[in-house]
Amino acid sequence: MTEHEFGDLFMRPALIIIDMTKDFVYGKLKCERALNIIPNLKRLIEKFRRLGLPIIYVSDSHLPVDPEIKIWGEHSMKGSEDAKIIDEIAPQKNDYVLEKRVYSAFYETGLDLLLRSLGVDTVILTGLHTNICVRHTAADAFFRGYKIIIPSDAVEAFTEKDHLEGLEYLKKIYNAYITNVDDLLKDLEREPAVSR
Repeated sequence: MTEHEFGDLFMRPALIIIDMTKDFVYGKLKCERALNIIPNLKRLIEKFRRLGLPIIYVSDSHLPVDPEIKIWGEHSMKGSEDAKIIDEIAPQKNDYVLEKRVYSAFYETGLDLLLRSLGVDTVILTGLHTNICVRHTAADAFFRGYKIIIPSDAVEAFTEKDHLEGLEYLKKIYNAYITNVDDLLKDLEREPAVSR
């Protein structure tokens, strides 16, 4: 993996796609605003695959005893069709897929070990929800010393207020670099293709 320059950041990035499951986009916890980010996620995924950079899906895969069930009800239950990634951005052979049972993509998922094994120092967080699972994943990334990049048009929340407040919190508290997909793609395009 090579280093990519983004503004004043030098990074060895991985694309993290959070909770883009059928239940979150179309099902029990449907977020209609999630439809807005699917085209941008496709663009990022295509670029990362072409450059041979890591793509990691981390999504809810709940057991009935999980603490979130008391808050949100049953959703994205382990082994169910509802817990699968939506077809529009389905994982492919060389992508990584991890399951989580709480908000953070890091908590007991093996994500940190995977990132370190891949030589990653920068996480590009995308998916749902800006103010919940993206936020808690960013917290754990920050605690572990990763640089954090958030394309604001590749994350979403139930409401515009939640989304904007979530972005502001990520920037202020975790020093996340807030950008957009167009600028991120332009930066990645400047670099030569790499292979995994």
